[in-house]
Amino acid sequence: MRHSIWIRQPATRWPNHRSREAGGVLISRASRFIWWGIGGVLLAVLASTPLVLVASGALPLRAWIAHPRASLLLSLGENPFPVRLVRPPVAPLSEMAQLGRHVFFDISLSSSGRMSCASCHVPERFYGPPGRASAVTGGPTLSSQGLRAVPSLMYLERQPSFSVGPDKDEDENISLAQLAAQSFNAPRAKKTAQDTAESAANLVPEGGLFWDGRVDTLQSQALFPLLNPLEMDGGSVEAEAARLRQAPYAKLFVQLFGASVFDNPRVAVAEALFAVARYQIEDPSFHPYSSKYDAWLEGKARLTRAEVRGYLLFNDPEKADCAGCHLDQAGLDGLPPQFTDDQYEALGVPRNMALSVNRNARYFDLGVCGPIRTDMADQTQYCGMFLTPTLRNVATRQVFMHNGVYHSLQQVMNFYNLRDTDPGAIYPAGPDGTVKKYNDIPLQYHTNVDTVDPPLDRSAGEKPANTKRDLQDIIAFLKTLTDGYVPGRGEPQ
Repeated sequence: MRHSIWIRQPATRWPNHRSREAGGVLISRASRFIWWGIGGVLLAVLASTPLVLVASGALPLRAWIAHPRASLLLSLGENPFPVRLVRPPVAPLSEMAQLGRHVFFDISLSSSGRMSCASCHVPERFYGPPGRASAVTGGPTLSSQGLRAVPSLMYLERQPSFSVGPDKDEDENISLAQLAAQSFNAPRAKKTAQDTAESAANLVPEGGLFWDGRVDTLQSQALFPLLNPLEMDGGSVEAEAARLRQAPYAKLFVQLFGASVFDNPRVAVAEALFAVARYQIEDPSFHPYSSKYDAWLEGKARLTRAEVRGYLLFNDPEKADCAGCHLDQAGLDGLPPQFTDDQYEALGVPRNMALSVNRNARYFDLGVCGPIRTDMADQTQYCGMFLTPTLRNVATRQVFMHNGVYHSLQQVMNFYNLRDTDPGAIYPAGPDGTVKKYNDIPLQYHTNVDTVDPPLDRSAGEKPANTKRDLQDIIAFLKTLTDGYVPGRGEPQ
């Protein structure tokens, strides 16, 4: 394989959740032929393994020469530099969280009497969507289609609040609008898996919840689907408070908040949603960090050859470069990687005509700058940007991207690989045969689309960054991010 190889070593510094110095070693090409012979001898002595392993393994020979021990272990599927991960503590749910669990599964809070939070965020599907539909249908008869694909509710316990650019002490007294204004025409550093520290300073949105980051708390996030006429369609806060008063768990409300809790509908609903947030924070099923990859990070699992190749491609700027946005290494604090940098990107995915709202040719979902979010409408430099989601449990999903246009990981991989090198394979053609690239973003915002970060920095006619086998190996690696792996017992069922 021709791409450079990234072998992880213990990090020397991890400043914050957006930047890192991974402390890895980028293996360079051997400058003298003599090193090939020396490396072969080192490997033979060290490994006592047939050299066919070197030739047929996931690593090129130059990697073995530079780091023979680490290369040997990695080619065998082992982590050369295991770490100890610090997971959230597990304890019995508080009474508040138990109340939140009741609310989360309560279908009587919807106008149809058939929809709850768990209807869209299915526990058995890692709190993601229930099936392949681009958007879930809700409303009074469960026939009203939503506007976006359902995101997962997992791994939000460390999600930062919405902001623009990196945290700086001198920015404490600057408003969000002022920070956003600074980003107009601001230079943007390229994101690569081997250097995320520089790109962390980019003046782009980051953090927040939903695809557009319009709220910062789990409590606020739970309110939107509760009242949305396309989802649970609760009608009003007053109507929801009345339903809560009649719920089987109403006594628990009184125990926690007093007999007068239902006298003020807004207080009752706010407390219910706060309880839902506590349920998400306390219940370990929302953040187990129990994937095969987590076990591999700790030296408790061995990756297959395809998974190792996929891991290397995931981290290679000349190939997939996925880790440029989906950070995959633990920090010095031992916290497991979230597989997102929490930033926003305009990827220019094709328009999804399976969404009924898109039958209106003038409707465009532009993420941060609207139309669902309204406070950033004037910040047109962000039009088309959506939050980078975690890739944890991504292989269990059947709907991808904010508009649900894709339904398999293979389709997603093809998009990244061919968007710029072969646009005709991704986008439809107009009556004159011209490919309608970025056809879900108005022309005036096409300059917002990311054409800087690999592999989205190529041109039509160029060779794609990854081969078909590469894409298969990346998917094999992504499957290691599925929770439920038990060391010694194999993959989750």
